[in-house]
Amino acid sequence: MTDRSGTGDRIEGMADEAKGKAKQTWGDLTDDQRTKAEGMADEAKGKAKQAWGDVKDAVSDVTDDIDQRM
Repeated sequence: MTDRSGTGDRIEGMADEAKGKAKQTWGDLTDDQRTKAEGMADEAKGKAKQAWGDVKDAVSDVTDDIDQRM
């Protein structure tokens, strides 16, 4: 059985987002544009993972409602 919960995705997303912000800060401090860009990408990836977790939970809620009505 697969995990339909989005909690893990949201946790991973928050970690990626924090990592991305840290990389951006480091890139600013060291004037390293590549590190800053990687940080921006990591942050975007984290936000996407969190959104995916929200979608998974919404789908799970809908399927649970359907199952209860049948």
